[in-house]
Amino acid sequence: MTYTSSTVRVPDVAAVPRHIAIIMDGNGRWATQRRLPRVAGHTRGVDAVRACVEACARAGVEYLTLFAFSSENWRRPVEEVSFLMRLFVTALEREVGKLHANGIRLRVIGDLSQFDSRIQDLIRRAETKTAGNKRLTLTIAANYGGRWDILQAARKVAEQAAREGSAGVIDEQAFAEHLAMAYAPEPDLFIRTGGETRISNFLLWQLAYTELYFTDAFWPDFNADTLADAIASFGRRERRFGRTSAQLEPQSQDADSLPC
Repeated sequence: MTYTSSTVRVPDVAAVPRHIAIIMDGNGRWATQRRLPRVAGHTRGVDAVRACVEACARAGVEYLTLFAFSSENWRRPVEEVSFLMRLFVTALEREVGKLHANGIRLRVIGDLSQFDSRIQDLIRRAETKTAGNKRLTLTIAANYGGRWDILQAARKVAEQAAREGSAGVIDEQAFAEHLAMAYAPEPDLFIRTGGETRISNFLLWQLAYTELYFTDAFWPDFNADTLADAIASFGRRERRFGRTSAQLEPQSQDADSLPC
């Protein structure tokens, strides 16, 4: 199933976001403040991932997308990158069974060809094992970049046009079908931890109408309460999608009449 872009059709609006996307920032700084090696922050960050997944599932969030490793993160010190790869393997080996037992589907997006064969195999097996789960879809963006995503989609569109012998009709819907997250609705809420206020090449196409929320909390300190604050902020916002506030008044009155 491919979802329609928010620039084409106004999506349903609810107090709880259907899809949350998060840049998990601040692991290294969390560790540095405690005079620990940076990798200790990454290890602690795995606990925060687990807590966030559990909290989203309880809140009724349907899609959770986490930016785990960007295409630019290869520039980090070799030792840190090597540790992150080992941590990725450990998480895939230890956490997938728990995700499956709790009805959570796992998907991984990005240029996975750059990972070694063991990681690629673990990803394939994890996706296959959890493919039938419906409670929550957890997407891990690994070796992912928003520009890469747009470029790979453009290449697929061009290849399809070449096979068919003509350019045909290329509109937003046709293009979006080739994006890495064509299976999910666009994020309703974007969260970045660690005090930075940028989107850092994450889901560039998909964040067009997403509500942005930035927190100073480092990722290892992110928990159910921090998530609740972000969702509460989201619930207070007026999402117009190009319309005026006056056009939304009937919807607000309907929302006010709903039971809590």
